Amino acid sequence: MEARVTVITLAVADLERAHQFYRDGLGFESRGIVATEFAGDELTPAGAIAIFELRGGPILTLYPRTELAKDANVPIGPAKTGEFSLGHAVASKAEVDAVLAQAEAAGATLTDPPHDRPWGIYSGYFRDLDGHLWEVLWNPRLVSPQE
Repeated sequence: MEARVTVITLAVADLERAHQFYRDGLGFESRGIVATEFAGDELTPAGAIAIFELRGGPILTLYPRTELAKDANVPIGPAKTGEFSLGHAVASKAEVDAVLAQAEAAGATLTDPPHDRPWGIYSGYFRDLDGHLWEVLWNPRLVSPQE
């Protein structure tokens, strides 16, 4: 197996609400919610999913928690937060502040305000509408975090 991640799927409670948060609140480009023609049932997962193409190649998808559990054949448990975070590297401290403000204005909850970290980065955290942690960071050692 090659060391790469091409798709990140976040389980969400309300697909339309989460799609609106990422598209309208954070400005991620999306073709909308797709595969709605696959309805699913008690055992078969529905297909409706929101897809966002990220810079650099990976894809972020949003999928209802109930459907992801059926698709992976795992029991659905309570939503948890803090077990992992997604990182969004930006080009400056000011951009960290701006992105965190944008996320908060869109309904996210700031969990840690931006500040200098002992290991040389400047970052802060927010939780999206479903509790997924995002770290927005500026690392002066990264030449071009936007690529």
